Amino acid sequence: MPRKIIIDTDPGQDDALAILLALASPELDVLGIVAVAGNIPLELTHTNIRKVCEVASRPDVKVYAGSVRPMVRQLVTAEHVHGETGLDGYDLPAPAMPLQTQGGVEFIIETLMREEPGTVTLCPLGPLTNIGMALVREPKIASRIKEIVLMGGGYFEGGNITPSAEFNIYVDPHAAEIVFGSGVPIVMMPLDVTHKVLTTEKRVSAMRGIGTRVGEVAAAWLEFFERFDEEKYGTDGGPLHDPNVIAYLIKPELYSGRHCNVEIETSSPLTIGETVVDWWGVTDREKNALFIKDVDADGFFSLLTERLATLPA
Repeated sequence: MPRKIIIDTDPGQDDALAILLALASPELDVLGIVAVAGNIPLELTHTNIRKVCEVASRPDVKVYAGSVRPMVRQLVTAEHVHGETGLDGYDLPAPAMPLQTQGGVEFIIETLMREEPGTVTLCPLGPLTNIGMALVREPKIASRIKEIVLMGGGYFEGGNITPSAEFNIYVDPHAAEIVFGSGVPIVMMPLDVTHKVLTTEKRVSAMRGIGTRVGEVAAAWLEFFERFDEEKYGTDGGPLHDPNVIAYLIKPELYSGRHCNVEIETSSPLTIGETVVDWWGVTDREKNALFIKDVDADGFFSLLTERLATLPA
């Protein structure tokens, strides 16, 4: 049976590739996609999700609007990376498919309370606001979640929005603190692994070489998205963060890591949003996350390109 998942996201070109990968993978049953404010404001993120679903010829997917701002802090966005629309690089028409009237946090809670315990995986690709809010509103869902597989944080690589903080955790560290303290099994895709998955010219060309609109759109998004990180890091291509969450669900053998304790800094003006990872086990704090550190990058891109090629032209 396909694995039931809820995607929680703030597209963003890399989020968009993650959604396409999920919709192209028969191993996964996408119960719904929930928008969160992050890379861009909420109105644009739920619009972008629906655009991506239509690119994949999947207007049947249910899309929900979640939280408009972080739990405590003011919203920080990243148009300087993703462009004003969040999906700059390829112009897409306004989506025709509807936004669901139910709120995204309510959808998460209702779905987890309805489905059999231990059957639904949450896949946050942006700030953890919606997941944190759901856990606060209905604590009973914690024991019903199969797993949370998220993109966020870093340790050896440091941060990408501040010297110590990765963007998703930085935007809503208080929600992240709730999630990492919830007792739910967590798999964490930090910068330490996503920085090993680079959108090189050869890999982007392979996507365009699919010869379909999906391949062309994906390549154009990546060519826009990578420009910021290429200049920042001086690399051929930029890190492709969010699709690692979906790839892990499909082919976990591509990845390796270590169970660690991970705590979230919520107060320091210098390090707020830092994921404090006890990689070396120097404390007696309980291990609460599988911290992924290594990836077969070629295997990842082969999977992504092959699956994109299966979507309707």
